Amino acid sequence: MSEQKGLVSIILNCFNGEKYLRKAIDSVINQKYKNWELVFWDNRSTDKSKKIIETFNSKKIKYYFTNKHSSLYEARNLALEKCNGEYVAFIDADDTWEPDKLEDQIKLFDNKKVGVVYGNLWIYNEKLKKRKIFSKTNLIEGKIYQKIFSNYKIGIISSIIKRDILTLNNLRFESQYNHIGDFDLFIKLSKICEFNAIQKPVATYRVHGDNLSLKDTDKEIIELKHWFKKNQFNLNKDQEHHLLIRISSREFINIRFKKNLFEAIKFFFKKKYLMKNIKNYFLLFIPVYILKKIMWYQ
Repeated sequence: MSEQKGLVSIILNCFNGEKYLRKAIDSVINQKYKNWELVFWDNRSTDKSKKIIETFNSKKIKYYFTNKHSSLYEARNLALEKCNGEYVAFIDADDTWEPDKLEDQIKLFDNKKVGVVYGNLWIYNEKLKKRKIFSKTNLIEGKIYQKIFSNYKIGIISSIIKRDILTLNNLRFESQYNHIGDFDLFIKLSKICEFNAIQKPVATYRVHGDNLSLKDTDKEIIELKHWFKKNQFNLNKDQEHHLLIRISSREFINIRFKKNLFEAIKFFFKKKYLMKNIKNYFLLFIPVYILKKIMWYQ
């Protein structure tokens, strides 16, 4: 791949990510597309993350140790200020990219209307040592704002964003959020530019016990409810309907995972969105250990 194509700034926010960090960085270095810089934002790690970075001895890796520990999205905003690329991409310390990710995605920016390119993912379960594909149906493309709420499947580690779209529209991650900052940003971007997608997996998201999203599902639901309340008047009825289904479904499964059947039954019969789907009646009464297997293998 010629380096005449635009520079890609890759943001890696790290806080004590030594366990999988080398694999993540190796997957960047092994990209077929070579015109990139890695903005490594060390969010005050106390493990061996810095020592691991130093072993790569590459001028393309720019190391920053922040003055104070900050939230994930605040850290990403600070890292954005250090980016020099025409494009911005993201990878986390416990995830990896496919070797042709950047090469395949950059080509799709030849369409000048496209501001975001994303792709499918592999989901790797560390405990089971198995992986599954994230989306079994085609990812949506084009002007997606009207349908993004009914089919939101944008993984930030799979995405590349034109940096001038962020700059010209003064867009950043909302640092008030700890879980849905990427969701909020992609909704905003879908209003102002077209999206394109690579339908095959371009990255692997690793599921393990330390994932922030798995520890704090309750907080994620609270943030989604806050986002809905704040943005409700900007949504049409169809978008509002699909977002409420998304919130209710996540809340329902979360209650079931807590093995509180009585609360799950009460919640279920209060939500007409759940009662209209026959599958949810099955999910309501099956044992939790079977439910968890279904949620993984579905």
